[in-house]
Amino acid sequence: MKTWTERPAKTDVEAAICHYLGLLRAGKTLEAEQLVDHPPVRHVLKSLWDGSVVACADAGEASGGLAVDEWEQDLSWLSELDVADFHWGHTGSHVYAELTYRAQTIEVALGFWVTCTDAGWVVAGPSTLW
Repeated sequence: MKTWTERPAKTDVEAAICHYLGLLRAGKTLEAEQLVDHPPVRHVLKSLWDGSVVACADAGEASGGLAVDEWEQDLSWLSELDVADFHWGHTGSHVYAELTYRAQTIEVALGFWVTCTDAGWVVAGPSTLW
């Protein structure tokens, strides 16, 4: 897990979040889990799948039916996700990452928070925001 001895700057937190998403995009879910203070990413992947691929299919932009567990079996769809923008809360300890899928903003965002632990300052999350 990435730790800082002092409260990290917003740019450092945003870089850590981009790194997290980059690991997901590369299919390196176990490494992504270890980067932030959070339990397994399975529910995050499912929410991202529903908010991107399924939403795209519902809009008629994807061809063919989607298998129930396709989101777990083939992670190649993650490569089409990207961070569009960051939105910080007024306290500076919460941020959410607005995401795109195929260059279109999706309805699900990832929420993170900066917290101090015994080991130092860490980025915790993500929560999924709809």
